[in-house]
Amino acid sequence: MRTLRQGMRGNDVMEIQSLLKRMGYKITRVDGTFGPETRDAVAAFQSRFGLMPDGVIGPKTWAVLQRLLYGYDFYVIRPGDTFYTVARKYGTRPELVQAANPDQNPQQLMVGQRMIVPYDTAVVPTDVNYTYEILERNMQGLKARFPFLETGSAGSSVLGRSLLYLRLGTGPNRVFYNGSHHALEWITSPLLMKFAENFLNAYLLGKTMPGGFNPREIWEKSSVYLVPMVNPDGVDLVLNGLRPENPYYGDLIRWNNGSDDFSTYWEANNRGVDLNHNYNAAWEQSKQAEEEYGITGPGPTRYSGPYPESEPETRAMVRFTRKHDFRLVMAYHSQGEVIYWNFMDLAPPEGKIIGEQLSRLSGYRLDQTTGIASYAGYKDWFIQEYRRPGYTVEVGLGKNPLPISQFDQIYADNIEMLLYAATV
Repeated sequence: MRTLRQGMRGNDVMEIQSLLKRMGYKITRVDGTFGPETRDAVAAFQSRFGLMPDGVIGPKTWAVLQRLLYGYDFYVIRPGDTFYTVARKYGTRPELVQAANPDQNPQQLMVGQRMIVPYDTAVVPTDVNYTYEILERNMQGLKARFPFLETGSAGSSVLGRSLLYLRLGTGPNRVFYNGSHHALEWITSPLLMKFAENFLNAYLLGKTMPGGFNPREIWEKSSVYLVPMVNPDGVDLVLNGLRPENPYYGDLIRWNNGSDDFSTYWEANNRGVDLNHNYNAAWEQSKQAEEEYGITGPGPTRYSGPYPESEPETRAMVRFTRKHDFRLVMAYHSQGEVIYWNFMDLAPPEGKIIGEQLSRLSGYRLDQTTGIASYAGYKDWFIQEYRRPGYTVEVGLGKNPLPISQFDQIYADNIEMLLYAATV
């Protein structure tokens, strides 16, 4: 962690601003710029936690902030402690403490044992550039709060990053949602993670969700699998830039038309392959269509790779899908507020019926793809392979990458659709 002080900029500054704002400190704008307001908020935070209030985030301040970013702390049980008294010390809710410590007897806590105490703040931020580092931290934070949650890895990226997954529910009706096949479309990752966090909270507290959906009923009926970030290497290029230690450093600059700026056009993985054109579903047509777009090899977008499933990310999604035999899938992209439901007329009749309901719930238009976008995508492969309902959902409006300021509207548009798709 670098030391942060006034005048600095970056995604790490943005994440700290978001956290301080969620905690109630005065942060007018979460913009990644460490200005006087952020300095004052940091100083107030430091005073509250017994640190020197110098407004500089050094190692000691980072140590405290890290616990809050993960969303929980460790606490050693003392004589007389109860879930209620421990929760009061941390300003959190007893039910959250109890849920995070299922092995502890609430009537007789074991003195000297360590317990997890979740903070009463959200884990998943929705106002920051959502990096892979944040995803990893959020996955760990949700697992600590909800130890009954299944998490794991669906495979690895070119650079060895885990394609992290989580599972909501234990029922036999298995569905699968994934996000960020395309690097610029990283806003779909916090969408799926915030959906998971809100679902878990509602499940734990016995609350209904928008549309009257009952998470406990869905939990018993269905298993909702999510891979929020299929292309972590690409997202890292877009949000954090190209690092000198990247083994493809020179190649990436060449593939990016000589530029080291990957923030505005890069959709591909770390080998310049467009993952959503790398599936074995009319892959040859996708390859032929590349000529029309002037694509001759690796680059920011549309290059379908040297052969189908050439990329580890694509192979991982294929293996994961075959392993779980999903009833329905939704691949999240941006932008356009449209739902694509068919592939070469192979979708089953119910695919359109379900799609029409998804359209009604979201307000997104139901449509079919044309041109090069019609080939070799994840949804295309799934429909071809299983003849079951599969959808590509394009969230938001504008030019990629969509600004995080669109998140609230995107979430509101999609929450009922995500819940409904788990029930059919």
